[in-house]
Amino acid sequence: MAPGSLFLLLLLLLLLSILGAPGLGDPGPLEDVVIDRYYIPKICLREVQMGDFIRYHYNGTFKDGKKFDSSYDRGATVAGVVGVGRLITGMDRGLQGMCVNERRHLIVPPHLGYGSIGVAGLIPPDATLYFDVVMLDIWNKKDKLQITTLSRPQRCNRTVESSDFVRYHYNGTLLDGTPFDSSYSKNGTYDTYVGTGWLIKGMDQGLLGMCAGEKRSIIIPPFLAYGEKGYGTTIPPQASLVFSVLLVDFHNPKDSVFLEHLEVPESCKRRAVTGDFVRYHYNGTLMDGTLFDSSYSRNHTYNTYIGKGYIIPGMDQGLQGVCMGERRRVVIPPHLAYGENGTGNKIPGSAVLVFDVHIIDFHNPEDPVEMETVYRPEGCNLTTRHRDFVRYHYNCSLLDGTKLFSSHDYEKPQEVTLGTNKVIEGLNRGLLDMCAGERRVLIVPPHLGHGESGARGVPGSAVLRFEVELISMEEGVPEGYFFIWHGEPPASLYEQMDLNKDGEIPADEFSTFIKTQVAEGKGRLMPSSDPEKVIADMFRNQDRNQDGKITPEELKLKSDEDQEKIHEEL
Repeated sequence: MAPGSLFLLLLLLLLLSILGAPGLGDPGPLEDVVIDRYYIPKICLREVQMGDFIRYHYNGTFKDGKKFDSSYDRGATVAGVVGVGRLITGMDRGLQGMCVNERRHLIVPPHLGYGSIGVAGLIPPDATLYFDVVMLDIWNKKDKLQITTLSRPQRCNRTVESSDFVRYHYNGTLLDGTPFDSSYSKNGTYDTYVGTGWLIKGMDQGLLGMCAGEKRSIIIPPFLAYGEKGYGTTIPPQASLVFSVLLVDFHNPKDSVFLEHLEVPESCKRRAVTGDFVRYHYNGTLMDGTLFDSSYSRNHTYNTYIGKGYIIPGMDQGLQGVCMGERRRVVIPPHLAYGENGTGNKIPGSAVLVFDVHIIDFHNPEDPVEMETVYRPEGCNLTTRHRDFVRYHYNCSLLDGTKLFSSHDYEKPQEVTLGTNKVIEGLNRGLLDMCAGERRVLIVPPHLGHGESGARGVPGSAVLRFEVELISMEEGVPEGYFFIWHGEPPASLYEQMDLNKDGEIPADEFSTFIKTQVAEGKGRLMPSSDPEKVIADMFRNQDRNQDGKITPEELKLKSDEDQEKIHEEL
């Protein structure tokens, strides 16, 4: 026989003797525990060692398969300490080195079981015992909390400290993976204080140092969990607990608003204070990034007074001191937001709110027009006054740079008589006291602009920025006048105006006379781009009965009309 064949035969005989094959002879009593590790988990973080506390299930049978004991039948796992004599010697040895979820078949000879005495009424003397065991839990009194960070956000301004109020999601399992509880199944976070006795000790410790948005695995030994008593029907005595935790947000009742200045303009001439009216865009999120509201989605700024209680207290505080154009992050604890109850279906109770705001503009109802002279010609002696007729170019924009209107889009400059309500009040004020050729930048608050309602192309409550250049100016006339005399008017005005001396003054004679007075410097018309229209309006006012001619009875000077309380003019 070949050497290799002889070796295989010997190996087969050895195996058969161990398994007790019939006809090959009885190998005799076992000297030690026979261990069959018929299921070993792929991941084994820890093996049973002497002195460890363990929890396991088992079925105990005799060689013929008759069951003498089972933890399953009792509906409770077995918990005990390995290697200190509390178990039969065979079980003490057979459990050594097991992993959680490992399954073993143990054959325990009598001298390592209950010996020649047995257990009255249950296990006969000299009985060999067969156990099917599954290991469920392993721990030691020297164990500490096991914390594994699964993910952590890049930004973490603050971490959980004792006495903080936290909101978190969790899945809770036993060490063998059996689930016992989950916040996700309740459609809400678990909300509680840390370090004040509201949680089991292990969770109190395991949440410390977490960032909002961080995920952790926390393994808690029984003495830091529910210990010898367990909890209800889901957590047995002496059970290690595994929590997969996602920290949604946290705060402290002593917290104030947290500000992060994301972008501050280089030039900040003024900062917002209580009583200012602010227009801003925002994105509002929870601390885990869940968006609950956005002004951008409505394509409209949020407009409000600050410091007057129109918005949540945290935002009232968070907008103090902003610059126009600033981008700022405002983190608001719930006691300065919507409190324990939250609001609507998007902001839960006790939620920390994060607002990323972009300040478009702000003003105060008492604000004047801000004027900055960019250029003023030398030797500027003559400046614009009320009722002057001016021609000017302008560019108009919002404070964020959005272009609204420009006179350069048209062939000619803008023309207006100052003080006649033809332009917004802020622009009218900004054009006063200017020289021809002067350039200014005007900042016009909405109450001197287009107000709360805005105008076509102009948002409500918008602060406007004008770049203006005065092209030319003409001296005006007092309000209510179309024409004024530079000296005393002629004593016989009607006779001089009646050029053909026929006793009546038609429109052409009236026009010729007025133009002659202007040409000779004896008087001036209200300035306008259309002098003919001004003269026509003057004639129409004097032609009281509208018959196309002025009679002596109809002709009146403006000064005389004022005395008669008549509000027409010459």
